[in-house]
Amino acid sequence: MTAPHGQDEMEAQFAQWRQYVQCRRELQQSDAEELEDHLRGSVDELIAVGLRADEAFLVAVKRMGSLDDLSREFAREHSERLWKQLVLTGETDSPVAATRSRRDLVAMVLCGAGAAASIKLPELFGMGFEEDADRFYATNFSLFALPWLAAFLAWRRRARPALIGVLLALFALGVVAANVYPLAADSQSVVLTAIHLPIALWFVVGLAYVADDLRSSRRRMDFIRFTGEWFVYFVLIALGGGVLIAFMFGTFEAIGISPDVFISQWLLPCGFLAAVVVAGWLVEAKQGVVENIAPVLTRLFTPLFTAVLLAFLVAFGWTSAGIDVEREALILFNLLLVVVLGLLLYSISARDPLAPPGLFDKLQFALVVSALVIDVLVLLEITGRITEYGTTPNKAAALGENVILLANLAWSAWLVLGFVRRRTPFGALERWQTGYLPVYAAWAWIVVLVFPPLFSYL
Repeated sequence: MTAPHGQDEMEAQFAQWRQYVQCRRELQQSDAEELEDHLRGSVDELIAVGLRADEAFLVAVKRMGSLDDLSREFAREHSERLWKQLVLTGETDSPVAATRSRRDLVAMVLCGAGAAASIKLPELFGMGFEEDADRFYATNFSLFALPWLAAFLAWRRRARPALIGVLLALFALGVVAANVYPLAADSQSVVLTAIHLPIALWFVVGLAYVADDLRSSRRRMDFIRFTGEWFVYFVLIALGGGVLIAFMFGTFEAIGISPDVFISQWLLPCGFLAAVVVAGWLVEAKQGVVENIAPVLTRLFTPLFTAVLLAFLVAFGWTSAGIDVEREALILFNLLLVVVLGLLLYSISARDPLAPPGLFDKLQFALVVSALVIDVLVLLEITGRITEYGTTPNKAAALGENVILLANLAWSAWLVLGFVRRRTPFGALERWQTGYLPVYAAWAWIVVLVFPPLFSYL
């Protein structure tokens, strides 16, 4: 019979295996539960014939048969265990996995090429990239890239025709919102559309990502993880592209050829849009690589942002200076709150839900509370300015966004506090965040579709 301490270690191993399996897009929740039941049964049989609990667990995983590829991937991520000796036995990847990888590569190349080509299509109709950048390209830029990323993900998930129809309809709605309203180049609504339309369309990409299980909270959290990993890969691609452009410019200039036009008119816009799709493909193809990097970045920047926010609150109280609520300042504060929320979301997606609360969770609580206080201060300033001088599209959008963030941060702070005090399960915080995602999507569409006519296209 397994000792209590050994039983705890065994359950921890099962929890780690379960968390890994549930992150795999190939498996539904019911599949994961059935596989765990099978694994537990195998472990019990092996213990009955005399194996120790840890040995029985490792051998049972090795015997999983149809999940052999999955087991090898798990072993690569946990190479410090005996998994590497028992599972990584020198076998090559299965033909099925290799075929799927090649098909994914072909689909990525086609979608990336489509995104790169789409940015040049308007020039066929006289829409020069430089001449019309302030209006047409500013509001339509996300429409050149995100539909192709959604197409790649929908293809990978084998999305049903009904869902594909919904995706097409939402992207068509984005085209209408970006082009139908009579907005001047210097209109505030142009700026709001340029900011909020990519957000709204990113949630459409999210629909394509969760196409295999639309109602699953776990799949929504997977999309949050995908978003963070996609951002990391995209930044890495952008940095590499910057080095490439610098070398290209320097070498061609050395022989008397100026590549300015090619870089500005072709390489930058086409490369940028193709990178959106390539980054998504890398996340899908290399799952587990960035998952080891992003949590480290989260743990690095959470205490740093906590220190910055606390320092800001101390300085604000010391100087008694008001907060500037002009457009640039509003964007800056909203970005700050979004970054804080992003740190919270990604730390949730990468955290072991069974691990007890620790110092990092207390730091997260301090970060969320600091952001909550700043949100309240900004809301008071915006409300005061609107009361005194009237509203504008910028201030109304900022007010709504801060109210939405306030509600999320307030309840998140309460749930994190309950978790730190061991009174609230970690799963409650995860369910709150995944359930709140549609609120952001709805607000982004409201700003894009309702605000321009509401404020007379100002």
